[in-house]
Amino acid sequence: MKVGRGHYKKHRAREVALQLLYSMDVTKKHDAEKALNDFSFEDEIDVETGVRALVLGVMDHLGEIDNLINVNVVGWRGDRMVAVDRAAIRLAVYEGLIARVVPVPVAISEAVELVKVFGTDESGRFVNGALARIVRAMPEDDE
Repeated sequence: MKVGRGHYKKHRAREVALQLLYSMDVTKKHDAEKALNDFSFEDEIDVETGVRALVLGVMDHLGEIDNLINVNVVGWRGDRMVAVDRAAIRLAVYEGLIARVVPVPVAISEAVELVKVFGTDESGRFVNGALARIVRAMPEDDE
């Protein structure tokens, strides 16, 4: 299957956004503008706009996103999750449920693919299950 440049740019923007969200989370430095300004986009200027929109969007809605995680992912408070899994879940919830810039299944699929690369052996299954629980808990008109 041939993947177009647009798909690659969106996927790469998610990948960089995941890394920045992870970094801000583990360092407890939640200044998104500073993190974005410190990141070198020299070789990837074409993904900067997408990364910026994702990171700022997640951080602007962080309380709402984390509440959805804490309420719906039974037995796994957000602060007990593997940090990269938490970042991927936050990103997918923002993209698919809050900003609605992609269909929910796409947001879930992308999050699972990202954690298969950056997470643990169990990350893909965990993120998929966590996102499924969050989506099931949403009112139908919110999906």
